[in-house]
Amino acid sequence: MAVKQKTMIKNILFLLMLFTLLSGCSSQTNTTESKIIDKMISDNSVKVRKYIKKDAVIAHRGTMYWAPEETEPAFRWARNMGADYFEFDLQLTKDSILVAIHDNILSRTSDVKEVYPDISKPRVKDFTLKELRNLDFGSWFNEMYPERAKEKFAGQPILTLKDIIMIAEGNRLLRINGEPAKEVIDNNWTGNYLYEKDLQDNKNRPGIYIETKKNHLEKLLQEELKNAGWLITDHPKRIKTYKGKLAVGNSKGRVVLQSFHKKSIEQFNIYLPGIPKCLLINSIEALGVPKAFYPKTIDFCIKNNVEILGPDISNKEDKDGLTAPWMVELIHNSGMIVHPYTFNNTAEFEKFGSLVDGVFTNRADLALLYYKRLQSNISEKVLAGLGY
Repeated sequence: MAVKQKTMIKNILFLLMLFTLLSGCSSQTNTTESKIIDKMISDNSVKVRKYIKKDAVIAHRGTMYWAPEETEPAFRWARNMGADYFEFDLQLTKDSILVAIHDNILSRTSDVKEVYPDISKPRVKDFTLKELRNLDFGSWFNEMYPERAKEKFAGQPILTLKDIIMIAEGNRLLRINGEPAKEVIDNNWTGNYLYEKDLQDNKNRPGIYIETKKNHLEKLLQEELKNAGWLITDHPKRIKTYKGKLAVGNSKGRVVLQSFHKKSIEQFNIYLPGIPKCLLINSIEALGVPKAFYPKTIDFCIKNNVEILGPDISNKEDKDGLTAPWMVELIHNSGMIVHPYTFNNTAEFEKFGSLVDGVFTNRADLALLYYKRLQSNISEKVLAGLGY
C-alpha cells in the first residue's frame, strides 16, 4: 500500500505541475492574442470593410488601354464590361467644381497648348469649368495609340463628378449634332451638360472609387455626394438594379475613398466617416525599409479607420513590389483588405491575384477573365456596341 500511495502522490504532483504549465501557456497565448487584437482595426471598420465585395475589379481611370483615361468612353466601357468600380482622380477648378483628371498640369491629356498658348504652366486649378470644357481630352490618345484610335474619341470633354455618377447610373451625355448639349439658365451656359438615358447601357451599376490629392476638397466632396444621393451615411437614394447584373452602385459600398496623402485620410474621417477608405502607398515611401514601413503604416490605418491598403506592385527594386506575400499577410492580420495597383497583363494577375482582395487595373477585361466573370475577351465588341 505504501508503494501505491507514493505512486499516487507522484501522479498527482505530476498532474498539478502539468496543469500549472498549461495554465501558464494559456495565459501567455491570451497575452499574445490580446497584443494582436490591439493591432487590429475597430469593430466599426470591420463592418465598413464588409461593404466591399471580394475580388473587386477597380477600373483604373475607366481604362488607360482601350480609351482616353477618365473620359466618357472609358467609363461607359468599364460599366458595360462589368467592372465593380470606376476609379478616378478628383481635382478642383478655379470656380470650385470637382473634375476628373489625374495630372495637375493639363498638357499630357489635352490640347491646352493649342487652345491657351500663352499659359506656360496650365494647371487645372487655374481654369474655370467652362474654360476646361473648351479642351479636347481625347485626341492625344489617338495620336499616342494609333492602333487603338477611334474617330469619336476626338473632342471628348473633361468630366465632372456629377457626369461620372450619371454614367454609373446608366446615362450618358446628351449630344446634339455630335456635340454635348449645354445646360443653359437665363441665357447663360452653366458649364454643365445635359444627360440622356444611355440606349447602349447594359444595366450594370458600378460604384465609384475616388482618389483625392493635396487639394483639401473633402468637405465639398461630402456635399456633392449627398446632393447626388450617393452618400451612404445620409439618406442615400435607391438605385434600380437588375437581376444578374452588377449592383455595387446600390450597395453600402457604392463609394470608396482613396488617397496617398495622410492629411486627406484624416479629413475623410471628419467629413466622410463610415465610408470605406483606402490608403495608397508607393515604392518611394518604402524603398529600402519595408519591414519598418509596414507596421508604422498599418498603425496609422488603424488609428484613422482605414479598411483598405493599396500597395504598388511595380517597385523595380523588388520583384514583388509592395505586395510580397509577407506584406499581404501583415495587412490581412490587421483586419484590412488589399487592393494593389496597377494591373496591366495576365502575368500580373496570375502572380498576385490569389493573394489580394481586389485590383486596380487598366484592363478590367483581363481582370474579369481572371476572376471567371467573363466567358471571353469582348473588349472591342463592347466599345463598338457603345458606338465607338
